[in-house]
Amino acid sequence: MSLPLLTDPFFYAVAIPAVLLLGISKSGFGAGFGSLAVPLMALAVTVPQAAAMLMPVLFVTDMLGLAAFRKHFDRKLLRFLVPWGLVGTLAGTFSFKLLDPRLVSGVVGIFTLVFLAQRLLFPPKPDSPHPPTWLGAILTTMSGFTSFIAHAGGPPVSAYVIPMRLPPLVFAATMSVYFTVMNLSKWVPYAWLGLLDVRNMATSLALLPFAFIGVWTGVRMAHRIKPVLFYRLVYCGMLLTGLKLVWDGFAPR
Repeated sequence: MSLPLLTDPFFYAVAIPAVLLLGISKSGFGAGFGSLAVPLMALAVTVPQAAAMLMPVLFVTDMLGLAAFRKHFDRKLLRFLVPWGLVGTLAGTFSFKLLDPRLVSGVVGIFTLVFLAQRLLFPPKPDSPHPPTWLGAILTTMSGFTSFIAHAGGPPVSAYVIPMRLPPLVFAATMSVYFTVMNLSKWVPYAWLGLLDVRNMATSLALLPFAFIGVWTGVRMAHRIKPVLFYRLVYCGMLLTGLKLVWDGFAPR
């Protein structure tokens, strides 16, 4: 008996690039741009449905990331980040059903555009001061919340951690462990909210091979393409996707 997969060709036209981009970001090349996966998929399905479909994909890519970075993470920093991130996950759990899907789309679109503007107008500088602890708590809680509703937790926590000027390997490892914990913490709430249905999970399994391809591609791209060109392409995608989601969320119907 065949599995109840989504059959809309447009969905796969946006979902496959989204999963590839997620895999590329987990490889360490273009890290942080996995936040684009849900906005891309939300062009074809609702944000909650897109977030649910990515759960198995995230599990696989997280395990690959842990295998690569398991010996290099900052334990002290994680002891601060994880509890505040879980507070955000808890907030996302109990507000999820209260949020209109159109509003969620609009919020994710705004968040995507804000992230893009921050990267272009205020790029991180080597001598940037380290944000205070209270701001770190707020940003990490926001990270947990946006990670729960749209797997878009990277920008807030990065805004706190990047000014610490950690060695690249330590930064990548710490973020890998942090998001593994965040993503594992979503499984029970997502099931409780009824998002992990057979159709979503079957569609996710169909997309799973592209996650491996994305990780492999990211490793290869790191040696073959100039990062400046890659980021410019991603920025264009973020701009178009963010504008589309804002329109979907706030345009009069």
